[in-house]
Amino acid sequence: MANSDTTFKTATRLVHSGRQTRYTQHGVNPVIQRASSLIFDTLNDKKQATIQRANGSLFYGRRGTLTHFALQDAMCDLEGGAGCYLFPCGAAAVTNTILAFVKSGDHLLMSGAVYEPTQDFCNHVLSRLNVETSYYDPLIGAEIAALVRPNTRVLFLESPSSLTMEVPDISSIVRAVRAVNPEIVIMIDNTWSGGLLFKALQQDIDISIQAGTKYLVGHSDAMIGTAVANARCWDQLRENAYLMGQMVDADTAYVTARGLRTLGIRLQQHHKSSLKIAEWLVQRQEVHAVFHPALPSCPGHAFFKRDFSGSSGLFSFELKQKLNQQQLDAFFNHFQLFTMAYSWGGFESLILHNQPEEIAKIRPNISRKLEGTLIRVHIGLEDCDDLIADLQAGFERINALA
Repeated sequence: MANSDTTFKTATRLVHSGRQTRYTQHGVNPVIQRASSLIFDTLNDKKQATIQRANGSLFYGRRGTLTHFALQDAMCDLEGGAGCYLFPCGAAAVTNTILAFVKSGDHLLMSGAVYEPTQDFCNHVLSRLNVETSYYDPLIGAEIAALVRPNTRVLFLESPSSLTMEVPDISSIVRAVRAVNPEIVIMIDNTWSGGLLFKALQQDIDISIQAGTKYLVGHSDAMIGTAVANARCWDQLRENAYLMGQMVDADTAYVTARGLRTLGIRLQQHHKSSLKIAEWLVQRQEVHAVFHPALPSCPGHAFFKRDFSGSSGLFSFELKQKLNQQQLDAFFNHFQLFTMAYSWGGFESLILHNQPEEIAKIRPNISRKLEGTLIRVHIGLEDCDDLIADLQAGFERINALA
């Protein structure tokens, strides 16, 4: 946005942020500037670029080009941060952001229902570096204060939780941890909200992380991670991520910035469609529970209503029974619209499942247990009635085997 005027409404800022003339060169969109070496005409130019290399000056390709700077500015405007670092994928954003703030002997508090690869990183990489991880129930609230140790360096949040969709009482958790040690770095995987539905940095969270592969890109054709930090943490995040060699190519930065232009309207439709289908699933005799944060039955729904401005398209539901292999094949192998794929956040509808024992294995510290097969769906931009018909046909295939 030419003047970065935060008095504009969010929809307006999504369209205009990061489109200063410097970045667009008088076009509508930022230019795609592919460069490794950036040329200096004089020694003084080189000197000034070196001094300003961390502040948007063209210095070296790994520090970024105009294409990267445009996206970073737009993300800071969207999430209210002092700086945004770009990573090659969401997992890289999570792991490198954590690594920027821990050292051997430190302690990390991690949600026990967090994205499984994040848990794997803690269990297999951080443990090797002598960084200890304690997992907490996402519904712990202010009681988390009892888990803070003198060497606790990072608190990691996720809202809602992966797969089981619990919405934590983030304000209580953050206040409780800050009361014990205000220096603890608090970060959140904010992918589900697209950085739009939940304003993390306004909740006294230091860093908002996204797998921009999902809603920021929005078209399932590029991978990127973002970490937007406040002024307290930005310099340390930026320099550590740079030393780790983290970067993205200019073309990916470009398509991500382009995805921002439609992010608001896409999320509105994801909200509307996913809620309609969730409410339909509640009525199905085959369904035991629907875990959609906008439904009163979802754990932490009250916190969702307080903290979020809407929902996205990802949620899950538990069946009354654990499906056997024949039932799984019948249900999943014949959809016309829902496809099976990892990731989510694009325009298309997706479906995957986990069995109760699989969920229990990756949720060892959470007492809420499942008995039926858990099905995760991402509701895309198709017509809701067509998607409901596709799901209904799937249930009929299961019932035909009874």
